Amino acid sequence: MTQRRSFLAALGSLPVVGLGMGWAQAATGDASHNMMNMGAATSVTSVKLAAVDALPAGTALKGLVKLANTSGQAGLFRASLVAAPVNVPLLAGAPTEFWAYNGNLPGPLIEVVEGDTVEILFENRLPQATTVHWHGLPVPPEQDGNPQDAVAPGSKRLYRFTLPVGSAGTYWYHPHPHGSTPEQVYRGLAGAFIVRAKVDPLKDIPERLLVISDLKLGADGRIAPNDANDEMNGREGQFALVNAQRQPVLPFDRSGRERWRLWNASSARYLRLVLPGTGLTLVGTDGGLLERPIKGLAELLLAPAQRAEVIVDAGSNKSRVQLVAAPYQRGKMGTVPAETQLSLLTVDFSQVEGLAQKPLPAKLARINELGRPAVKKRVVFSEKMSMAGGQHEMKFLVNGKQFDMKRIDLVSKINQVELWEIANESDMDHPFHIHGTQFQVIEREMDGKVTPEAYRAWRDIVNLKAGETVRIKLVQRFKGLRMFHCHILEHEGAGMMGQLQVV
Repeated sequence: MTQRRSFLAALGSLPVVGLGMGWAQAATGDASHNMMNMGAATSVTSVKLAAVDALPAGTALKGLVKLANTSGQAGLFRASLVAAPVNVPLLAGAPTEFWAYNGNLPGPLIEVVEGDTVEILFENRLPQATTVHWHGLPVPPEQDGNPQDAVAPGSKRLYRFTLPVGSAGTYWYHPHPHGSTPEQVYRGLAGAFIVRAKVDPLKDIPERLLVISDLKLGADGRIAPNDANDEMNGREGQFALVNAQRQPVLPFDRSGRERWRLWNASSARYLRLVLPGTGLTLVGTDGGLLERPIKGLAELLLAPAQRAEVIVDAGSNKSRVQLVAAPYQRGKMGTVPAETQLSLLTVDFSQVEGLAQKPLPAKLARINELGRPAVKKRVVFSEKMSMAGGQHEMKFLVNGKQFDMKRIDLVSKINQVELWEIANESDMDHPFHIHGTQFQVIEREMDGKVTPEAYRAWRDIVNLKAGETVRIKLVQRFKGLRMFHCHILEHEGAGMMGQLQVV
């Protein structure tokens, strides 16, 4: 801690920080970019940002554009996906260049049914190599957009996989090339992916899809580069967007009940979601529905990359209510502004007809306990700071090492149940993610106190507070190479990632 205080005192005053957006029409534009490797010293200065009210607010919430299925064959989803620059008129003067999938921000919604085979022909028209990572989906390693499988500028790649029955859930896709993932995501490359169940007990409830992201926009209309605070803490923008809109209005369904699928598609922002005067019922996590509804939640915390499904009931509410992201203390370093409440969108309940709601099903899904683990693994997140040569240097580590693409960090056997103990020995929160599988959180430990997880669920992200240890069970169903890492993208890029070989 002495080292940390000395480092921060020397670092002095630095600013704040984001991800994608969403209107769009494809066009070429300024392909300039600024990416920093935090394994080396950093000294990037901040740029003047656009005012927090520079973007219009209060327009009707837009739905997500769907990616068209061109196969015409039952059980086969076939489509094309292109990553390319796109110009969007945000501020007066020059348009803002984003990088987008098929010219859409967020990227187009991919919607399939469990059991379907998916074929996506991907084309890279960016000035950088990239991949498409199918976040949370049970796909073979060679189809999962690993950093080793980068698609060069001007090249194409066919992704093909079959999604097993039982994989219904709320997923997303984004780039995963090592070193440039943070930039590619904050420039706009991210999209939603839903695997629908053949039998869905909630299918008759009107559904909303809400992709929440950040935008850090310069006063000149350009997407601002990361500064040193962004590289330390993870990037947060001055704009928090829903479906690429600033503070849109959601006209609530007349029935008085909606099913919301929520994505935290931010690089680093934690979303402590509150809808004042309205209780939330949690019905699903990253990998699908819970066993039973969890009612009466006053708030819901989504770490970066987490997803959730909630039921929202209007009750007697007839007014407009703000969905807000309440302040959350995650241990940011450096001189940063105080955490403040952010308004994400306005929910308009004025048209609700006040109909009586049927009780939700008492049982939603069956989640089998994974059973006795055959082996145990330990993963430790930590940070290392120094001022070597008078320059500020920061490293984020897994088991004391920075990521090395040539090194295998852990080895697992296919179809073997494992207990992973993940310890956060750093001074800030870190969300843990592993590729290719969903896991079950078993228990959490803080200051020697062990707390069993309150309910069984499928997840691919779990947040670890500073000093916390989380134990999970998982199984890998494919042989090959898997990544595991912190999903604060700047931390991943700065070395907080490891490789698992499944044999």
